[in-house]
Amino acid sequence: MGPELKQILSLFWRRLNNVVKPCKNFHEFSLNILRPYFQKRLLFVLILGFVSGLPLLLSFGTLSAWLREAEIDRSTIGLFSLVGLPYALKPLWAPLMDGARIPFLTNVLGRRRSWLITSQLMLVVAISGLALSDPRNATFSMAIFAVLVAFFSASQDIVIDAYRIEILDDDEQGLGAAMVTYGYRIGMLVAGAGVFFLADFWTWTHAYLIMASLVFLSAVLVSFAKEPPISSGEYFSKSTEKLNKIASLSRWVGKFILAPFSEFTTRPGWLLTLLFIVTFKLGDAFLSTMTNPFYIDLGFTKTEIAEVTKLFGLCALGVGLFIGGVLIKKIGLLPSLVVTGVLQAISNLVFAYQAIAGHDISVLTLTIAAENVTGGMGTAAFVAYLSILTNTEFTATQYALLSALMSLGRSVLSSPSGYLVDAVGWFDFFVYSSIIALPGLLLLLVLIKVYPNHVGPKTHNLSVPPKT
Repeated sequence: MGPELKQILSLFWRRLNNVVKPCKNFHEFSLNILRPYFQKRLLFVLILGFVSGLPLLLSFGTLSAWLREAEIDRSTIGLFSLVGLPYALKPLWAPLMDGARIPFLTNVLGRRRSWLITSQLMLVVAISGLALSDPRNATFSMAIFAVLVAFFSASQDIVIDAYRIEILDDDEQGLGAAMVTYGYRIGMLVAGAGVFFLADFWTWTHAYLIMASLVFLSAVLVSFAKEPPISSGEYFSKSTEKLNKIASLSRWVGKFILAPFSEFTTRPGWLLTLLFIVTFKLGDAFLSTMTNPFYIDLGFTKTEIAEVTKLFGLCALGVGLFIGGVLIKKIGLLPSLVVTGVLQAISNLVFAYQAIAGHDISVLTLTIAAENVTGGMGTAAFVAYLSILTNTEFTATQYALLSALMSLGRSVLSSPSGYLVDAVGWFDFFVYSSIIALPGLLLLLVLIKVYPNHVGPKTHNLSVPPKT
């Protein structure tokens, strides 16, 4: 055992003893482990994660079930996936929310809170407009409100990520990431299963208005929250006075826009890499765009959809994420991408079996288990892949751009899915969705064969030349 490993193990043991020794029993030990999660700042991060995950499904996933129940044709529902474009385009206005001031509000609340409250209040208006729209007689206005929900949701996500990083200390960032993820998943669960339950018990309008009220409550809580010290209005007014505006803009464009792009294009196989990112989840995107209309067409009630596809599906997704993480450690990242990509394509065929079985809860449970476990495995591998691709010099910018490309398949390329269903029927649609996944797998195999080192080693600091 080397001296470095001994030192690490010794440090770990001392820290473990610091936690265990003061504890008289297992109950006290558990409380000692969990206590850091109950700090006020971290609980607030949990709330922010919740309100971040809430609007995502409201603008399309859950909305598609509402549209189908209103007998909107499937081709139109498929086009509604385009409302997710703001999530792919948010890097375009992220710098504005980093450096621009809102008159009066920035001076009173600070940079982060002013932008966050503004985004959330506009989100309340957009969700309320969506709630009060009639899908049969005002489909276009409903689409406009759905786009606005996605836009203001993406905008608040920009601010939430910045607020979380700035409000927490360095040693709290890991806890903060866990809490925001937990909150995000809970928000998606409420916007999925919660809305289905409420709509079944009440109406879609009432369900959406309740979601809007939850976002409004978050805006009220944000007004009482602490502003990160770095984000004061005084700081921005003084700094901008000292800088030459034209020169600073030129430097900003070069550092934050041009450099991340130019660095990425110097890598071997960079164009194939970008094509792979767009296409890897394409088959899955085609499938997810039309799943809720599919359930409605088969005669499943909103309660059945909520219980099986949302509650059980979330648990199955967690299992898939765990398996994906273990698989990466055992066989490596690129082989894991191949395995999970094949399994994702196969899982789409289970939906074809569901189309034959019809309204069968047991088959639906099997279908959801297959989709979410394989989808979770694929997501774990794909997120790890995108993370490795990012240069530490431009982590935030490059990851935002790469994740935006990933969203492109979900929001744009999957938009004709409704037309495909109308043309070939549900069974053939799911078969074709499996075939659509093949180009991404072929691109991955080419990358592995021709550019096996395109994901590593870890990129170097661009301020010094790489060592040969």
